[in-house]
Amino acid sequence: MKIQINTDKNIEGHERLGAYFSGELEKTLARFEDKITRVEIHFGDENGEKFSLHDKKCVIEVRTAKLQPITVTEHAESIEKAFQGASAKIKKSLTTTFEKMKAY
Repeated sequence: MKIQINTDKNIEGHERLGAYFSGELEKTLARFEDKITRVEIHFGDENGEKFSLHDKKCVIEVRTAKLQPITVTEHAESIEKAFQGASAKIKKSLTTTFEKMKAY
């Protein structure tokens, strides 16, 4: 499973940030590792320098073999909280998707 992290111009994307979020996502999606080919994480700050609640955004896109990409979005006051919300959403979405596939 390859993990790629992208940030917009308002979020500093340094190696430590990438290592942390990659590690956390690998733990979260470990049970789906054999089904996932690539994961892209996009971080953004929708207001730039202006202050606003819930202006940080995390989009997680998971590409699986033989399926369309699955994408979730979460907004929060920090990129960490946005990431946590998005990773919970993607885990639930993948669980639902693969359980439905088993049923058929």
